[in-house]
Amino acid sequence: MSRQTTGLSARQETVLRAVGEWIAEHGEGPSVRQIGARVGLSSTSSVAYQLGRLEELGLISRTGRRWRTCRLRP
Repeated sequence: MSRQTTGLSARQETVLRAVGEWIAEHGEGPSVRQIGARVGLSSTSSVAYQLGRLEELGLISRTGRRWRTCRLRP
């Protein structure tokens, strides 16, 4: 899945990949701080913004209000 086919920015692709890898490794979604540490973003609001955009695009979903409940959409 490349940016050209999904229309994602490089940062969105990196965040999406980090979420997928974390879920594969730990069996649950990462926290905003954990995502930030993986992708090199120190601002939690920047991470939350990127997650919100990915959710709007239908690439991730969450069952609760917290980002830790996020799952990748098929």
